[in-house]
Amino acid sequence: MTNYRLLVSDVDGTLVDKQKRLTPGTIAAVKRVEAAGIRFTIISARPRSGMMPIAEALAIEGPMAAFNGGIVFHRDGTVDAHHVIDPTVARGVFGLLDGLDTDIWVFADDRWYSSTDQGEHVEHERVASNQAPIVTTDFVALLDGADKITFVSDAPATLAELHRRIDERFAGRATVAQSQTYYLDITALAANKGDGITALAAAAGVPLADVVAIGDQANDLPMLARAGLSIAMGNAPAAVQAAAMQVTAGNDADGVARAIDRYLIPTPESVS
Repeated sequence: MTNYRLLVSDVDGTLVDKQKRLTPGTIAAVKRVEAAGIRFTIISARPRSGMMPIAEALAIEGPMAAFNGGIVFHRDGTVDAHHVIDPTVARGVFGLLDGLDTDIWVFADDRWYSSTDQGEHVEHERVASNQAPIVTTDFVALLDGADKITFVSDAPATLAELHRRIDERFAGRATVAQSQTYYLDITALAANKGDGITALAAAAGVPLADVVAIGDQANDLPMLARAGLSIAMGNAPAAVQAAAMQVTAGNDADGVARAIDRYLIPTPESVS
């Protein structure tokens, strides 16, 4: 038996499979880990609306974190903390798009606004956010209270260049990270998974040394760096796997369940 007291899991690419579903194996493993006295919660780039079906299915007690830690909230709707993007930064990033072709999503006031309602990524986000987009070309009125701005592109060089421009102009004023290889997310400076996991641990009364974090993408790196035990998914990029203490199976192979059984509540069969 380990001494870990809190497991914090990313959602997309980690807790759910590629169809964004919780598998029976994962649900059963979460129940096992909680029965062993280890609390379980989630942190995600998703909005609250997209996290609630997961929270209900797993009956999560205690706080969770949406927008990479931008909103710390409970299933009953109680909000413990809420950080929005600095409006000057939110407006400024739109001025850095010259010559770059991306779709634009803005999340504000619990709604998802998008420059288009077409495309594979939009269909995935309908599931992930548990809502339909509001199509608009005018995002200005949303930028005083934006929780997340996401630039969407299947061209890695486009997002890399935009990331460089944002870092050059607004370093230290916002959190900029990729939640998927095709999403570049901008959230508040305090809305990062490092600060997010710290807040979740504090709310549970658990020191970070007793926290396990599991994730798969670059935006998970800050929480993997702070956790007592960090686990990367088998489907994670090489850089994320290299940053973690352990690597489990992929999200289409019940990687979270396997990590639970191997590292948190090991049995002779799971470690053989």
